[in-house]
Amino acid sequence: MELVQGTIIKVSGPLVVARGMRDANMFDVVRVGEQRLIGEIIEMHEDLASIQVYEETAGLGPGEPVYSTGAPLSVELGPGLIGAIFDGIQRPLEEMRQLVGSNITRGIEINPLDRKKKWKFVPSVKEGEEVQAGDILGTVQETIVVEHRIMVPYGIRGRVEEIRSGEFTIEEVVARIRQDNGQAADVTMLQKWPVRRERPYREKLPPEEPLVTGQRVIDTLFPLAKGGVAAVPGPFGSGKTVVQHQLAKWADADIVVYIGCGERGNEMTDVLMEFPELKDPRTGESLMKRTVLIANTSNMPVAAREASIYTGITIAEYFRDMGYSVALMADSTSRWAEALREMSGRLEEMPGEEGYPAYLASRLAQFYERAGRVITLGSGRREGSLTAIGAVSPPGGDLSEPVTQATLRIVKVFWGLDAGLAYRRHFPAINWLLSYSLYLDRVDRWNSEKIAKDWHGLRADAMRILQEEAELEEIVRLVGVDALSPNERLVLEAARSIREDYLHQNAFHEVDTYTSLHKQYRMLKLILSFCYKGRKAIESGVDIEKMFKLPVRENIGRAKYTPEDQVDRRFDEMEKELDEQISQLISKEVE
Repeated sequence: MELVQGTIIKVSGPLVVARGMRDANMFDVVRVGEQRLIGEIIEMHEDLASIQVYEETAGLGPGEPVYSTGAPLSVELGPGLIGAIFDGIQRPLEEMRQLVGSNITRGIEINPLDRKKKWKFVPSVKEGEEVQAGDILGTVQETIVVEHRIMVPYGIRGRVEEIRSGEFTIEEVVARIRQDNGQAADVTMLQKWPVRRERPYREKLPPEEPLVTGQRVIDTLFPLAKGGVAAVPGPFGSGKTVVQHQLAKWADADIVVYIGCGERGNEMTDVLMEFPELKDPRTGESLMKRTVLIANTSNMPVAAREASIYTGITIAEYFRDMGYSVALMADSTSRWAEALREMSGRLEEMPGEEGYPAYLASRLAQFYERAGRVITLGSGRREGSLTAIGAVSPPGGDLSEPVTQATLRIVKVFWGLDAGLAYRRHFPAINWLLSYSLYLDRVDRWNSEKIAKDWHGLRADAMRILQEEAELEEIVRLVGVDALSPNERLVLEAARSIREDYLHQNAFHEVDTYTSLHKQYRMLKLILSFCYKGRKAIESGVDIEKMFKLPVRENIGRAKYTPEDQVDRRFDEMEKELDEQISQLISKEVE
């Protein structure tokens, strides 16, 4: 029940100060003014409350009332999330469009999840069974690829007194549980959870299995583990958003939560247009059948950016608790940090570096620490993972600025985008000399067991060749390529092949956009075979120029376009060709 608790005494952009709020609590949701704009209390001082308003405050004035809901900012969790498009505070944009047209109207109150739609609930437990928080009571087939698992809400434990089967709305009771204290709890398919509070789990596990993305530079050189955290910093035009889109499309996750936080509206439009059309390589269905989109673009209210990150990660945690592997993309955390800076400035707090609030690093840590691979609540050992990937947009590509530096202290994977590579049309423009992954040893161990025993050795050799190339380029600039020994020229040629034929990937080519781990292994092995066999040929006295002109080199360059179902046959043929052509060169030299 809402109560008029105070009156507005000051309006400063998205910040509203109200008097007479002594009974309110920090982070309570309030309705501000006659238009009932939604806001959240972010600071209390005696009976004065500073309110962060998530809508445009133009026209709001002193003396208008403030209504308190008495509850923190929460998201609704239940069937209907998948395939939906929400704004930063979980208002469904499609329903808003039907209600008020294409322009978002201020003060609109609309339920995030459809209250009228009926869902077919199939029970998983029987009457009389003992259950606890996190146990699965039943399932709803939400989309053709996602089974929505209805869990016992947090804080409830007892015996199932009644369980129903059939079609229900999310507000209808599907189960009654007699709790240990004797009280009966009615369970519906709808749960609410405060966005700033981490959802509980039983145990956190070390991230070991790779999150396969199909992007060769990521999966091979700088892998990300399921339950891990990664950052993609880069200057304007270096391809951050395309990398995020590629990961959202092809990452080996059951559920994808994509947060467009403060980026340009046309980039969000690309996602909305592409995802329903794209076929998921894992299921053959539309990608939207396992995706939740949160759109809070740069022209939407700045304060709602701050909430959008928490809204997204709370929804992601909910699906993780069902036992799913969830990938969360935040594009971009820099825009979120700018919203923090704006609110901090209006609150007249002491600024930190470059005007960002002193608590920037701790807020970033609170967000990223919610990722992880966990054993969920409930009986049995149900495992779920939440992988968080945040884009960072440093002004002018300056990686020493506060948001990038605070992020790097938290994340374990750094994919540094390079404007120079992007300028040369090398995409993904991830700089292999700057980037790193701290999950490398664990993921290499997994790949060596599941894909190929020599995976670790091939990856290490490829990285060494690229580093040697960087050292040799200095010499080439000074004295020219002719001054190098044949072995050094072979290193340069092998590095060029790794860069152009392996690391360069076309996001818009139907075959090259995604590469399985098996194909990545075969591709890298083929490229490095040329290097290994080339060394033997040089030792036998073969002219290096003749080796560079071998017909098989053309085929190696086009190997990336080999369809997945033809990989083994085509790569066996190319390895045989390479063997024969180098053997012929050596035999001619010996003669």
